[in-house]
Amino acid sequence: MSHETNTIPAAMTAIEITQPGGPEVLVPVERPVPAPADDEVLIRIHAAGVNGPDVMQRKGLYDPPPGAPDIPGLEVAGEVVSVGRSVKRFAVGDLVCALVPGGGYAEYAVAHESNTLAIPQGLSVIEAAAMPETFLTVWLNLFQRGKFAAGESVLIHGGASGIGTTATMLAKAFGASKIITTVSSDTQRDASMALGADVAVNYRNEDFVEAVMRETGGRGVDVVVDIIAGNYVARNYAAAAMNGRIVQIGIIKGPAPSLDLFPMLAKRLTHIGSTLRSRTHEEKASLIEELEQTVWPQIRRGAVKPVIYRTFDLDDARGAHALMDSGVHIGKIVLTTRAASAA
Repeated sequence: MSHETNTIPAAMTAIEITQPGGPEVLVPVERPVPAPADDEVLIRIHAAGVNGPDVMQRKGLYDPPPGAPDIPGLEVAGEVVSVGRSVKRFAVGDLVCALVPGGGYAEYAVAHESNTLAIPQGLSVIEAAAMPETFLTVWLNLFQRGKFAAGESVLIHGGASGIGTTATMLAKAFGASKIITTVSSDTQRDASMALGADVAVNYRNEDFVEAVMRETGGRGVDVVVDIIAGNYVARNYAAAAMNGRIVQIGIIKGPAPSLDLFPMLAKRLTHIGSTLRSRTHEEKASLIEELEQTVWPQIRRGAVKPVIYRTFDLDDARGAHALMDSGVHIGKIVLTTRAASAA
């Protein structure tokens, strides 16, 4: 039995991937409004973040985990309108953001209670929707798995992306000695520097390995955060310092075409990778708890804030993905629903 507010409709608008392909395969459809299980909340979505895994799913390269909705979308923000009978942390009417395994591109979504967070003070609902997937991914990979510590240097690829802007801000907030990012335009370079990068390398006209070596006196960087892969893998090894860590978050350019592993051995490098989506509710809850203790204070004091580049109406998810594919954006792209405009 769940507790509800107002009238919850039987059907909602959601975005379906009709077949693997470009942005045009994202089509608004009518779907049943999901019902929360005992340990879930039902959220009337105001905004949903657009992320790299959504693009991979659209292309047919990243299937949802078993039991997850086929609707894309991994982070949402909005109002709790119904709660399962064992839910203790949230009540109807609460404004929350949540990490979901799918289903975010819709007017309603269910989220596990432990993967739901109160919106931090000082953030709008749209800003909050740009947080859970991105901030948790960066925390998991840069800090937990990459073991980044104050006083270390970091190279962040895709510095203007949602992941890149977030990693830059968090590395800065937690005491990086030097932050180097890669970007694709002068506009992105200026934006990356404004967020805390010491050097932003336009990869179209400068080699990032040479820039790293110049900026670190030939030492290399302690940590590399990479969403690119492809021919970047070997160059990351070249840019890394002795005992450096390479954290693979994405593979936008696919597998490494050929790879000499000797530099990994010679420099005693660690190359690790992970995804957030397939982790259990319990694993995600542990991450969320750590984020609330460490990063939320930085948000409350204004040191860190999601960078929103542009919002699109939910019905125009294909427009949002076309912008994602272009790579010209700086920060996050967010979908908004009719509930956001009515709020």
